[in-house]
Amino acid sequence: MTESSTGITLGELERRAAARRDRPEYGHDALITCDRLVRIFSADGVEVQALQGLDLLVREGELMALVGASGSGKSTLMNILAGLDEPTAGAAKVAGCDLLTMGAKDRLRYRREVVGFVWQQTARNLLPYLSAAQNVTLPMQLRGRTKKKAERAESLLSLLDVSDCRDRRPHQMSGGQQQRVAIAVALANEPSVLLADEPTGELDSRTAEQVFAALRTANEELGTTTLIVTHDQSVADEVRRTVAIRDGRTSTETLKRTEIDAATGQESVVAREYAMLDRAGRLQLPADYTDALGMRDRVMLELEPDHIGIWPDDETGRLPPHSG
Repeated sequence: MTESSTGITLGELERRAAARRDRPEYGHDALITCDRLVRIFSADGVEVQALQGLDLLVREGELMALVGASGSGKSTLMNILAGLDEPTAGAAKVAGCDLLTMGAKDRLRYRREVVGFVWQQTARNLLPYLSAAQNVTLPMQLRGRTKKKAERAESLLSLLDVSDCRDRRPHQMSGGQQQRVAIAVALANEPSVLLADEPTGELDSRTAEQVFAALRTANEELGTTTLIVTHDQSVADEVRRTVAIRDGRTSTETLKRTEIDAATGQESVVAREYAMLDRAGRLQLPADYTDALGMRDRVMLELEPDHIGIWPDDETGRLPPHSG
């Protein structure tokens, strides 16, 4: 067999290429799929790319956080997933609904039945002249669901520990109570996905913990797939999966796993950060990594049997380790 310059046989490279071709369709088992998603805004003749080919997969039942600097594109992504905005190009599907091809009628049904949304601003989530119970029953009435709506509202308020607020209007509730009632409103029509955009942004740390506990309860008790956009690191620390967005693309992903020490038998939670690889093979390396090694414009690569080596470009022409 002919051997490539990397030390891997050409036969092995061909086998790997065939395996790639035989992979299932991208995101076939995911509840949420964003594939090379683009959103361009135009104002006064100037175009701004809020999303620049973003890829994201979220499986059913996940509880995850989306983080990123202001202007990174995370709120634009949430608005698209919520059916409040339309992508410019790419593909985005949620629970089988194609967000690029939906008409106005389907988009309205999607917002009422498929997704629930919680805004950062507590006053934006609830109608001020309705009680907590009435706010929760309203989405069911708009959907045409009249049977057992009162029971459903009472069940959700109890689940989220705000049943004592059932007859109170928003101004009679604390900010944390308002947000928990807002979560109940978002869950009223049993959505497949719950989206929360900075739900603890206006709250103190103790109250924020209560609101996050309500989101976790919705995920664990009802099985609702939950995405949280947050700047609050304490919230991001509480989820198993955190996806960072930078310059309109997913850049890194942090996964937490429980590992058992073979010697002591003790369990510990280990967090590992991964760089995101899109379908075109593009990789966003963390900025602190590239800055530390002075990586700019181009890098040297070398394929090893089980990994890819990446080195800073060297103007002297130095080759990576193990090369010719």
